[in-house]
Amino acid sequence: MHVNKAMNVAAVCALMAVLSCWLGADLLSLLGAFVADALLGAAMPEAEGSGRTPQGVPYSELPHIINADGLHLFCRYWEPEGAPKALVFVAHGAGEHCSVYADVAQTLTQHSLFVFAHDHVGHGQSEGERMNIKNFQIYIRDSLQHIDLIRTRYPNLPIFILGHSMGGAISILTACERPQDFAGVVLIAPMIQMNPESATPFKVFIAKVLNHMAPSLSIGSIDPKLVSRDPKQVQAYESDELVYHGGLRVSFGMQLMAASSRIETELPNISWPFLLLHGTADKLCDIRGSHLMYNQAKSTDKKMKVYDGAYHALHHELPETAESVLQELITWIIERLPAPSGP
Repeated sequence: MHVNKAMNVAAVCALMAVLSCWLGADLLSLLGAFVADALLGAAMPEAEGSGRTPQGVPYSELPHIINADGLHLFCRYWEPEGAPKALVFVAHGAGEHCSVYADVAQTLTQHSLFVFAHDHVGHGQSEGERMNIKNFQIYIRDSLQHIDLIRTRYPNLPIFILGHSMGGAISILTACERPQDFAGVVLIAPMIQMNPESATPFKVFIAKVLNHMAPSLSIGSIDPKLVSRDPKQVQAYESDELVYHGGLRVSFGMQLMAASSRIETELPNISWPFLLLHGTADKLCDIRGSHLMYNQAKSTDKKMKVYDGAYHALHHELPETAESVLQELITWIIERLPAPSGP
């Protein structure tokens, strides 16, 4: 909703005056940034439904689906040489895109797995305002739409989900909606629980206030150096033009918080098989969330492996860690494939 700029400025200034004596410098700087943004004028939302990617490529030239809102979602498909034994849907994380999983997907195809993915709304080569969504449920809805589409092509194959970071949250909630549909879920550093230090009751209260007054206010961007300990992977992340390098909005942060809250409610009801992989030095998604899921889920088939000192993107970590992660998830999936039928 668009609000008169003058009203925005006056309202924020009033809030600053009331809170200035007991708020920290970080929040005041955020509010100040919003005042400057309101005075100078924010960018208009991107045009949607143009039939071209944000990079200007016609969707007619690219694999894609159209979601329930009429937005084009760019898709990737990695097929094995022979008949596939299972399907693996990949859910990427916040700010990135599905093509960064090409190396993982290509390795999975060598084990007769059909891998597919799409760029979430507002990400990569898909339509939608960058890193902004009205409801986190849209990600789950779109994932189920894509999964159903591929299921019609391979109706008798088991389906696995592989999710990283925010994609982990999407994977959990997708599996919770249809627990009988999936043979298992692999979660790499999933977003489950908000960091208690960064999501104190006071900070949550302020975030809610700002979400009403300045939902487009930037609350900081993802530090590439926290993604991996491998300098080459950090450089690749920094130079990837399809990765969103801008600031995260207050409104988007609120959707992440809502998803986290929903996941915590669902945890005791989870009974489907899952594999959790997480690094102890992950500063982007709190490892305590993975421990919470492992301890609270009633699944009898569950496993958690912790990588000491590893950062967030375990599949793009230092070579030794990345190789271990890849082998771990491949072994886990293969062990859950149905036995070959007799002649």
